[in-house]
Amino acid sequence: MSSHSDVPLAEGLDDCTIRIVDRDRVANVRASMPAEDQVAELADVFGLLADPGRLRVLVALLEGEMCVCDLAAAAGASESAASHHLRLLRAHRVVQVRRSGRMAYYRLADAHVRMLLDIALAHIGHAPAVAHPERSSSPASEPREQAELREQAELREQAELREQAELREQAELREQAELREQAELRELRAGQLRVRRRA
Repeated sequence: MSSHSDVPLAEGLDDCTIRIVDRDRVANVRASMPAEDQVAELADVFGLLADPGRLRVLVALLEGEMCVCDLAAAAGASESAASHHLRLLRAHRVVQVRRSGRMAYYRLADAHVRMLLDIALAHIGHAPAVAHPERSSSPASEPREQAELREQAELREQAELREQAELREQAELREQAELREQAELRELRAGQLRVRRRA
């Protein structure tokens, strides 16, 4: 152990009262740490789980495979919001999709995801709730204005998703119209060419 510290410590109540760093222990811990890209990916997954809407969708999937309509109803979300949550969760390999005809059924990606959710639910079930150090109040006692602001943000997000879908649809319609127009122009030119050959 050394009495000098090369590791900067944050000021506050949670600091060490005696600043002595066990360099061997720190070196062993750092050697066993995952690579930076793995830490970043793990942070992304935990970030996904930090959203109450996505978490409700995942908890619903603990009961088994469900389609988007059922998931939205079970999670108390709109279908577009549930679909958006599922797209993010699927991109991070937290859920998987199975297609059956025109239907898409979602499920938890693997036993690790189920275990993570089960452990988190068990943890909050046995540990008494305490005030979050970075929040002034718990979500249950959240002021009405904050709940309304959150709802307005969700509505804006849904409107943006609808608008993007409409823009995509309009672009597809324009592209189809252009393709039809090009085909008609080719037919017209082919007809003119046949007329010239006959004359």
